[in-house]
Amino acid sequence: MEANAYRKTTLPNGLRVLTAPMPHTSSVAVSIYLGAGSRYETKAQAGLSHFIEHLCFKGTEHRPTPQEVFQVIDSVGGTINAATDRELTVFDCKVARPHFQLALDVLADLIRRPLFAPDQLEMERRVIMEELAMVADSPAQQVDVLLDETLWPEQPLGREVAGSEATVSALSREMAIDYLHRQYVPNNTVISIAGATDHQEAVDLVEAALGDWPRGVPSGWFPAVNGQRAPRAAVKHKTTEQAHLSLAVRALPLRHPDRYALSLLSVILGEGMSSRLTLELRERRGLCYDVHSYVSYFQDAGAFAIYAGVDPTNARETLSALLAELARLRDEPVPEEELARAKELAKGRLLLRMEDTRAVSDWLGAQELLAGRLRTVDEVAALIDAVTSEDLRRVAGQLIVSDQLNLAIVGPFRSDRRFLSLLHL
Repeated sequence: MEANAYRKTTLPNGLRVLTAPMPHTSSVAVSIYLGAGSRYETKAQAGLSHFIEHLCFKGTEHRPTPQEVFQVIDSVGGTINAATDRELTVFDCKVARPHFQLALDVLADLIRRPLFAPDQLEMERRVIMEELAMVADSPAQQVDVLLDETLWPEQPLGREVAGSEATVSALSREMAIDYLHRQYVPNNTVISIAGATDHQEAVDLVEAALGDWPRGVPSGWFPAVNGQRAPRAAVKHKTTEQAHLSLAVRALPLRHPDRYALSLLSVILGEGMSSRLTLELRERRGLCYDVHSYVSYFQDAGAFAIYAGVDPTNARETLSALLAELARLRDEPVPEEELARAKELAKGRLLLRMEDTRAVSDWLGAQELLAGRLRTVDEVAALIDAVTSEDLRRVAGQLIVSDQLNLAIVGPFRSDRRFLSLLHL
């Protein structure tokens, strides 16, 4: 996506429309991003954003049954889906070029005219209970939930996006309608379109579908709180064949100028089969099959995390090895050759994503909603290239510190005592 490859128009009701024409493609992808997610919920509302996202597919004024909602897109070979995260909810549809207007019509129907029929609401409540049970039965997913609870205790960032059995059981139709009317408003929404279309056609079709959508006064998100002064560890006992370890430190918010340096630190440490963690823990020591690192960015906070699944008898050795690699990343300069490889991996991964219309529409929509500005792929590549070895050492030195360590373990352990004593760098 080169400079000037996208355009933006804001409609009178505040709805932002972004487009990226891709004339070589045969598809159009439409993404509708809304400022709605678990960070917008009180404790009693936990899981409400996710619940509403599900309910929107259970019947609308124009398509009263779930079958009709999905069938209209299936019948033209398209795909439609949605997802809820902490800071956004997104509805996606991808269709062949002749069905662009149909995709817009269906998505507009979902977000503006859901029925929330009582019988469908209760049906979907049971579905979400099964989703929560599936997470509880998956130690690798459960350790992610436990890590968030440890990093962000007693606040929205630390809660499971889908809520809990207790909170989902208490969500009412009235709560859903009130939240929908408050958060699902055009001045809290971005619609991004990529593929075989041009900007003016897209704007005209969006205005026809959503131009009469009335503005509202959406609520903001709850800020992150950090009162950590010492390492933390949390263990959930589960009789498993593997111990699942997640280790993290608090990191940088989305718009921080050092975010590209941090992303490269993660690439070097644990992204890809030639990363340090893979080479040390898998190839040299044979401790694990899956070990990796990742970075989470939020509006006002972030996390730099590592995951490993290992034999329980090797859990302490694995934790010591993870901590040693974090300390090495902080204390030793990254060789220029290794940094150059990491940059090419990061840029190449980004460029390959941009071949897909849906990836491009998501690229536009997420940036506009969360960051309030758009960077082209070329701009991001230049920012990645500008990172120096000294930048990496400076950022690592600021973030990788003992008193900000957080450890979560799911496995056959009753206590955190054997692990907490290891949490120092």
